[in-house]
Amino acid sequence: MHTLTNILVGFIAIQHIAFLILEMFYWEKPLGRRIFGTTKEDAAAGKTLAMNQGLYNGFLAAGLIWGLSLGAAGMSIKLFFVSCVLIAGIFGGLTASRKILYVQALPALIALILLLLL
Repeated sequence: MHTLTNILVGFIAIQHIAFLILEMFYWEKPLGRRIFGTTKEDAAAGKTLAMNQGLYNGFLAAGLIWGLSLGAAGMSIKLFFVSCVLIAGIFGGLTASRKILYVQALPALIALILLLLL
């Protein structure tokens, strides 16, 4: 169960590294515009905001990786950062796109439950 939980936490960290890359470096490129459903004009207007959001996603990934790197001693850190991901995912799902509930919040909810069962 520990291994499965750590794999899921690692997957969430990788997701947030991907979000960082998409939001900071691909926001205005065709890939980023297709993924986020924005026009060239909307992407240009929201570039700074997207870069800021990408940076925050990077911090979430860093926290999850930090918790994983500490092994059993990182349990409280993993709990904190997975909870942050869950809250951000719920908020994003309610305010930006329902898809965020499935892509971000659901894996975080499963990971949180698994962490609490350890």
